[in-house]
Amino acid sequence: MSGELDEFWLLLKKLADSFGVSGFEDDIRGIIVDELRSVADEVRVDRWGNVIAAKKGSRSGAKVMWAAHMDEIGFLIRAVDDRGFLYLAPVGGWSDRVVPAQRLRIRLDSGRIVYGVVGIKPPHLLSPEEQKQVIPLSKLFVDIGVSSKEEAEKLGIRIGLPVDLDREAIRLAGTRVTGKAFDDRVGVAVMLWAFRDIDPEEQTVYAVATVQEEVGLKGARIAAYQLRPDAAIALDVTTANDVPGVDAPDKVVEVGKGPAIKVADGRGASGLIAHPKVFRLLVETAREENIPYQLELLPGGTTDATAIAFTAEGVPAGVISVPTRYIHSPVELLDLNDALNSAKLLAKATLRITKQWLETQ
Repeated sequence: MSGELDEFWLLLKKLADSFGVSGFEDDIRGIIVDELRSVADEVRVDRWGNVIAAKKGSRSGAKVMWAAHMDEIGFLIRAVDDRGFLYLAPVGGWSDRVVPAQRLRIRLDSGRIVYGVVGIKPPHLLSPEEQKQVIPLSKLFVDIGVSSKEEAEKLGIRIGLPVDLDREAIRLAGTRVTGKAFDDRVGVAVMLWAFRDIDPEEQTVYAVATVQEEVGLKGARIAAYQLRPDAAIALDVTTANDVPGVDAPDKVVEVGKGPAIKVADGRGASGLIAHPKVFRLLVETAREENIPYQLELLPGGTTDATAIAFTAEGVPAGVISVPTRYIHSPVELLDLNDALNSAKLLAKATLRITKQWLETQ
């Protein structure tokens, strides 16, 4: 198991460390295409940049779509002042509390990276009232080491360039790891791991790395419309609040206790109640294959499964989530065993999606 775990970790680290802010997924897309090319019957990139790979079973078999989003939250440069300081607009859901004092990467049009830091006033200069306040993103600035707007422009800085965190994924104690963009690079790693090994006889399995999930589930909707799958499983993270200061009913799931099978997420019309057939399939597979699992009811946020489920005539869809602490921050944390068990559950459940399964209630 340790060899498998180490190999999975190297894949996850490669994915997590790469650049891929929503709408600017070029770098991460190239890595994913390279990983899929040797194991898929076909690989293509659609008009919006989704990567779609297929392993083909019989012509009459079920079409099963897997979806994991390759994009990450980040920023866009919204302004450059006369002294060369940059100002940011958010891409995806950020908490202003975690942005100050971070080191950032700015991807130029050439593909080159320029580094910067989010500067703040030192504590020596803060008033007692300021010390209690969270600085809004609109007031934060990025220092790239220049002294003028002209210097910044000579480096290639312009309004609209994408920005991510300069943060390397590392291993902690045991099987725990931390890094940026585990949401949803771990879902991509789970999908790639399962796709590499699955050998469908009846089903045709589509592994789809989607774009722009963090800004409205856009890529998944486009891909699902193209594929018209018979069933779908999304791979994503879910928040594990098993930390000090959180009451037990609010922990959602726990790190290290196995994949989370989603019951429901979001608020009202913005989320998904998992299709009962897919939910039952995932639970029954986990029980019969002795895969540890947890049930997840997430009060906010949703996944690509929501967009897929309500495409065209509708698609029975569910979600396997990797429990992750501190999501949408620079220090997301998960357990590699949860991810490997998610891949196992994904593959085993998919092989049970037959024409007969589709026709039963």
